[in-house]
Amino acid sequence: MQYGFSLVEMLVTMFVVVLVTSLVTLSVTSDGEDIRFDAQVRSLARVSSYALDEAQMRGVDMGLLLQMVDDDGESRYRYSWMERRPEGWREPEEDIDIFRGQTFSPDIELYLELEDLVVTDLDIDPEKATPTPQVVFYASGETIAGAIEVHQKNSGEVLWRVEWDMLGRFSLMPRGEQVEEPLYGDIN
Repeated sequence: MQYGFSLVEMLVTMFVVVLVTSLVTLSVTSDGEDIRFDAQVRSLARVSSYALDEAQMRGVDMGLLLQMVDDDGESRYRYSWMERRPEGWREPEEDIDIFRGQTFSPDIELYLELEDLVVTDLDIDPEKATPTPQVVFYASGETIAGAIEVHQKNSGEVLWRVEWDMLGRFSLMPRGEQVEEPLYGDIN
């Protein structure tokens, strides 16, 4: 007489449970907007960590430029990547798919802190041909300690906080609360 379930029965049951849970999660979100937003923030943290590694390996300073842009009459926050060349800061020539800039939805606000000071002006000087990035990942492997807080514009609620120290060790905090270990090389 056989007692319990076979391994195949257990695996099929687990697969069905995971599949149903995934479908319910996707249907609850507003057209996947939450998923795209979370992916944007996680991508920002991952690519920042990668930029620091690239700066060290290639011996070229990399920079993160945060700015407010006008998109058909709506103000949106955007981030883009730059690298320091002899002629100044320019868009990266290598890994352009990885270092592609992204624009957040209009209901998102970004707050940048560098060495515990809030950077209040993310507008770019139109007189300046090429803007200078606010966050620099140096070829020496160092950066200025800082954080980016992502807020819901209407409510002011903190949605995410991305922190890093002088050595480029990143922490990704949903709702601004530390729930994960610092993200050194593998950012979830």
